This record gives sequence, C-alpha cells and structure tokens, in this order.
Amino acid sequence: MANFSKSNVPQFSVDVYQNEYLPEGGREVNAIVTVTATGGGTIGSAVTAPHHYPPGHGPSAAVAIMVDCSGSMDYPPTKMRNARDATAAAIDTLRDGVHFAVIGGTHVAKEVYPGGGRLAVADPTTREQAKQALRKLSAGGGTAIGTWLRLADRLLSAADVAIRHGILLTDGRNEHESPEDLKAALESCAGRFTCDARGVGTDWEVKEVTGIASALLGSADIVADPAGLAADFTRMMETAMGKEVADVALRLWTPVGTTIKFVKQVAPTVEDLTGRRTEAGPRAGDYPTGSWGDESRDYHVCVEVPAANIGQEMLAARVSLVIPQSSDGTAQNLGAQGLVRAVWTDDMAASTSINPQVAHYTGQAELAQVIQEGLDLRKSGDIDGATAKLGRAVQLAGASGNADTAKLLAKVVDVVDAATGTVRLKAKVAEADEMTLETRSTKTVRVKK
Repeated sequence: MANFSKSNVPQFSVDVYQNEYLPEGGREVNAIVTVTATGGGTIGSAVTAPHHYPPGHGPSAAVAIMVDCSGSMDYPPTKMRNARDATAAAIDTLRDGVHFAVIGGTHVAKEVYPGGGRLAVADPTTREQAKQALRKLSAGGGTAIGTWLRLADRLLSAADVAIRHGILLTDGRNEHESPEDLKAALESCAGRFTCDARGVGTDWEVKEVTGIASALLGSADIVADPAGLAADFTRMMETAMGKEVADVALRLWTPVGTTIKFVKQVAPTVEDLTGRRTEAGPRAGDYPTGSWGDESRDYHVCVEVPAANIGQEMLAARVSLVIPQSSDGTAQNLGAQGLVRAVWTDDMAASTSINPQVAHYTGQAELAQVIQEGLDLRKSGDIDGATAKLGRAVQLAGASGNADTAKLLAKVVDVVDAATGTVRLKAKVAEADEMTLETRSTKTVRVKK
C-alpha cells in the first residue's frame, strides 16, 4: 500500500476486505473497500480543530451559505431569528482567508453579503460586516431552491480555490419552480461544489433535502427545533473547514470480461455511486466521493467476473484514488491502491463463507431501503406492508448494533420482539419523529473490525 504525501494534503490508504473464494461457476465477487485519509494540515481532528493550521496556511476554500427567507420562515417568528443566529455562528467559524458569501433564498436568489457578484475574504472586519448584513434578512416570498444553487455556483466558481462548499437551509417545499428545474440545477452544480442541506421544522420535503445533499455529495439532516440551528451550523462549518482535498474519485480498473455490478458508499452513510461513473480510459471508471479531511469511509464494490475452473485465480478489480482533473488537466494519482481478487475452489467451507464486513454492510444497505419503503407504505395507508418493512428494519438495526436507528424506529413503531422483527405501528407519530427517521435512514454504523 503506497501513500501520497504533500503539504496540507492528507495521506490516503486503501484496505480491502473480502472472501475471494468462489465455487465452480461462481461469478460474483463482493468487497468492502475502506478508504482512510490522515495527517493533512490540521493538528488533531479535522472536525474539532478547523482553525489549527499555521497562520496563512490551510487549503484555499470558498463557502456559500444559502438561507431560506420565504414567507413561512416567519412562522413562528423565532425561526428567522434562529436562522440569522445560526448563519452568524457559521460565519464566526470560518477560517481567516476563506472566501465566503451569504445568499437569501426565496422564489429568487439575492446576494445578502458581500454583493456585487463577488465573495468576501474572511477576517474580523468582513465577519462583522456579514453579521450586520444578516440583520436585514426578513421573511417574504416563495421557494425556488434551484435559483439559490445556481447563484451559489456562480459565486463559488469565481474563486480560484481548492475547496468549494455550500450550506443550504430550508423550511418549506420547493413550490415555486418545477421538480425538473431543481433537477437541472443539481445536474449543473454536481461536481462543482459540495453542499450540506438542512430542513428546519417539519414543513419541508425530506426527499427534496436528501436529494440535494446526495447530488452534491454533502450531508442532510433535520433540525426539528429551530433553537438547535446555531449548534448544527457551527458543526457543519467546522467540518467544511476541515476538508483538505476536493474532487477525489474512486477509480476502478477491471480486466477484460469483468463488469462492475455496483459501487456504493456504505459508511458513514449509504450512497449509491453506480450511476455516477465517468469513463477514465480503457476498462477504468471514476466514482465521485467529494471532499476529504481526516476521515475514513467504506465502499461496497460488487464485480461480475467470467466463469473459471477450480484452481484458477484472477484480479477482479484494482481500486485507486485520483483527482480526475488536476490543474494541468491530467488525473493526479493519490498513490493508494487495493486489489479485489477471485479464486475458484472446491472447498465448500471457503467458498460459502461470507466476509463479515460484506455481510454487515449488505444488512445496513437493506436497513436504509426497508425504512424508506416502510415509511412510503405507511404514508400510502398500507398498514400491513409498512408493519412488515419496519419490522424488518427493527430486526436489522438490532442485529447490526445500529442503536441510533433503533431508537428512531421505536418512536414510529412499538417493538414487540426486536430479534424476530415483530412490531406494531404506533397510532400517533409526531411528524418530526417520522421525518427524522426518514432523513437519517441512510446513516450506518461501522463494522467492528
């Protein structure tokens, strides 16, 4: 395993966990690929120490904060005040030298600070000016999130920086543009900046907010009580300030006759990357992973290999990490790689055992899926179908040790027997509890190595 080292760039490593043994005629190879980035420019954790670069150092970054200013932000009136306070807290968390802007979002997008189609550079003066400008934010108008994202993209793309990041807050549904408009905006912004999305209160659409975060490789969450916004915005900005390298792709090379069935991120959240592949030369494809600080993530790679005879073995896939478009237009290899192998055997015990990492994350992916299906069935009035799916979710959460998801499920169903997945739907469920379960359904726990 090689490592790539450069000032202020983390060193990447790749570990592959798999059972490489296949029975005669076996064609499907599954592997969990753990990617770890360590030792970038931060001292200690990237999340807890975002400002701890030496003065004047740290990766160049630009951040756009998009704040919903639609009419519904006035109900209750504390919501707008909490949003202003949260944005101020995020501005206070910006590292000196980071470019930033604040956008007010309604049915149109307005530059709140600094204005004039440009970005400000964070220092004590501009932070104070930005917080003064926030006082002018008032609620009124509709919601057209695609216009907010397009303005953020225009502002962020003007900066010559390594990291481009957005933070988006909404409290309502995207009612003043078509779903096609939002989809087109997301497609045009994808790969240009990452974006964390938050829904505040309970009047927004979970699939919209999670869809934004998914398309732009950021995080999504609910802040049911607006009073929690400032702490959440501070955490989000600290994480953004800890990012040290952008646009990292998982590159998979496969030999002739071998096909990739799927590639999924499985920790810290489930995210299917299969459809996002871009070709990268003969028999190689890149899967985007977004920006990295000091962190570790797990990916499930499933490969179909040609049938072979007992005793044969082959390389099923080679995994490496690249920045596809470096400043000189070529791919920059980050130096770490892992190999996925296939070995055909007549040893039944070897070929039928499932690797524990693969088994764990297959269960976690199913957990996310059955929660979504169960909640959709519950909304459509199919009580029996919802009970069966959510019962299976309780069973999977218990078996994998996903205690956070188990707690969220217990607010939506009464658990009779977790081991068998026997549950009853609660007659009354708080809207915030149901939305929290849906928003956080893709969060996974890591396998105990």
